This record gives sequence, C-alpha cells and structure tokens, in this order.
Amino acid sequence: MTAKKQDYDASQIKVLEGLEPVRQRPGMYIGSTDIRGLHHLVYEIVDNGVDEALGGHCKNISLTLHKNGWIKVEDDGRGIPIDIVGKTGKSGLETVLTVLHAGGKFEKGAYKVSGGLHGVGASVVNALSTELKGTVYKKGKIHTLSFKRGVPVGELKVIGDTDKHGTTIEFLADDTIFETTKYNYETLASRMRYAAYLTPGVTFTITDEATGKAERYYYEGGIKTRLRNLVDDQKPLSALHYVAKEGNDVMVEISFQYVNSSNDNILSFVNNITTNDGGTHVVGFKNALVDVINEIAKAKGKIDNKIGEFQPSDITEGLYAIVTVKIPEPQFEGQTKGRLGNSYVKKEVEEIVSAYLKKHFAENEEEFNAVLERITLSARARLAAKFARETVLRKNVLAGGVLPGKLADCSKRGREGTEMFIVEGNSA
Repeated sequence: MTAKKQDYDASQIKVLEGLEPVRQRPGMYIGSTDIRGLHHLVYEIVDNGVDEALGGHCKNISLTLHKNGWIKVEDDGRGIPIDIVGKTGKSGLETVLTVLHAGGKFEKGAYKVSGGLHGVGASVVNALSTELKGTVYKKGKIHTLSFKRGVPVGELKVIGDTDKHGTTIEFLADDTIFETTKYNYETLASRMRYAAYLTPGVTFTITDEATGKAERYYYEGGIKTRLRNLVDDQKPLSALHYVAKEGNDVMVEISFQYVNSSNDNILSFVNNITTNDGGTHVVGFKNALVDVINEIAKAKGKIDNKIGEFQPSDITEGLYAIVTVKIPEPQFEGQTKGRLGNSYVKKEVEEIVSAYLKKHFAENEEEFNAVLERITLSARARLAAKFARETVLRKNVLAGGVLPGKLADCSKRGREGTEMFIVEGNSA
C-alpha cells in the first residue's frame, strides 16, 4: 500500500514554550540523562552559590543528599531577588527558576565573574525535577515558592521572619527523564572539595543522610594546598610556584611544580568550573613555558643542536599544575563547560606567566638548570621514539620485509660513512 502523501504546513510546526524544550531535549542542556547529567543538576545549583562566593557575598555552601532522593543546596549569599522583574511580571525567584536565559549573570553589575554562561542553570534543574522548592532568606523575611515539573504551585509567599540571608534550593530529579536518580556521594564530594580549593576562605559541606557520611572542606591555602596534595611524595625538581595577577578582564591564578616523573598533571578551571578539555587559558600557560624556557636556554647556549627547540610535550613532562582564571563572560563549548574558548585569555595568561618566569629563573639559575636537564631528557626520549617509529615504518616499506640469513637492515644518521647507489630495473 502506498502511503498517503502528507502536506507540510504550519499546523505541523510545534512551538515549545517555557521550559518544555528542556524536558523534550534534556541532553542539549545537561549533556546526558545518565548519572553524569543527574550530577550536573547538583553542580548547577552549587555553582550559583559559588558565584556568590566569588563576589565576596557568601561564606558557607552546603549540600545534603536526603534518604528520599531529594537534594538540598544552601548558601548564605545575598539571596535570589524576590521583587518583581519588569519584563516578566514575576518575582525574581520565579523568573530565575522558570525562564531560560534569565539571571543576574547577564548583568555585569550583579556578577563580575560567574560559572554560568547561558543563564539556564536553575531553570533547567527546575524543568527536570518532579518537584522543586526555592526558599530565600532576605530582608528579614523567609520567602518560598514551590514547583512541579517546572510549573509554579501557587505564588511566592512569606512564611516567617529571619535574621538569615541566602538561598536554599531543594529538588527531586524526575525519574521519568533520568536513567538513574541514585547519586554517587564520592563524585559529589570530589566536586565540593575542588570548589573549596578554588574558593579559599569559604566552607563547603556535604552530608549523605542514608549512610551518615559527612565532610567539611575549607582551604585557606587554595590551589597551592591542592597542588601539594597532587605532587604528594614525588621528588620535586623546582619550587612550588604560585602566580596570581589581574590582567585585562581576567584574574589569573596558577600554581605549578616540576617533579622527577614522566607523568604530567594539569588541572584547569574557569570561574571555579572544571574545564576537562582545557582551553585558551591552558594554551597560554603552556606557550609561556615553552617560549621562556627556549629563550633562556638559547641565551645560555644550552640548546642541543641535535634536539633543536623544545616542544610543548617536552616542557609538560613531569609538570604538575593548576591553572585557574576568572573572567566576566566565559565562552564555553556547550553548557557542560568542557573547554574555554575566549581567545583574549590566551594572550593575557601568556604575558602574565612569561613575566613571572623570566624574573624567577633569572634569580634562580640552579633551579632553571635542574628543570632544563629534565626537559632535555624528555626531548631526547621523544626523538628516540620518533626514530624508532620511522625505522619500523621504513622496514615495512621494504619488499619482503625480512632480510635473509644474518643480514640486517642498516641505519645511520648523517652522510659520513654512507654511500648511495642508483640502479635501474627490478632485478637490480
């Protein structure tokens, strides 16, 4: 039977309103609907508290995993606005939780830096939750508003007096959307721990009611403390470096150290958001290292002609580093924030790190020599590996592949002691 041809007209165009697009295509907003996406809901709300902390308005952020599957995130920041937003005619709390691309992060006066980019964090969590409750402690009153699958239940109401300030968000992830609604405590604890390292002076707490586990993180030393823990008992080849300086529209904070190891470990963050795939801030840091080390090594006549200039892979071997920047309007690859894309950040980081390295190595020649020796060893290993690979490929190209008897393929670098024969015909 031939299918009846169907006309394509305006009646077939579906317009999704409010938070419907999120529920229809959740992966576009949180990356996936597996456990990673489930955890992303928590990160979005915690990051809102972190943004308050970055602005100096918050000292405590707590995360509670309730036995019944509910998540509660509390902060003692300024509290989400509860007055009416002119464009929506709704309270600030309802607007933030129900309107995509709405929030203080679009207004430069509200947040100098923030982890969020699209303004969809809280509203997406609301859309993907069976139930959500927002409570704001502000102006001496406790304000609350509840939702079901993103839709308000009633209106914002005052339920009491308080001398507190801050915001509490409680939500129950929708089990019809997510493959699992069981959270991994260790994963969330790791995220809270990193947030504490990156926000010195702020206390982060996580509690799991089901198991009784509870941890508190507070690090006055910030990323320097985290780097010491990363390096652990490995033999250092350099001092533990720390650079913190403000450039044009960027605050750069970097800690790094060379160790006697073939491993490398570079962690990177933007506005306290992990950038697993690096980005322009990491490229700027590596470029500065490569350029400065090559420059000083040349000036000292310590570049081996057989090796030539060092490459990034030579410089980063044995390098442990934490690269973090804070910028007003971060541009990430996707809502999951895997890689920083702001091009100007590379230049700013490069200039700041280069200036620091030149000054430090000029005053610490012995340390530079120790680092250079390690880098030179890495470069030699790279060239040896390349030569071995080329030899294997060359042998594979030779007809037959295996020479008879005790004969072996020759290999020699340079022209001295070698001859080339030019012959004609297959029998030659």
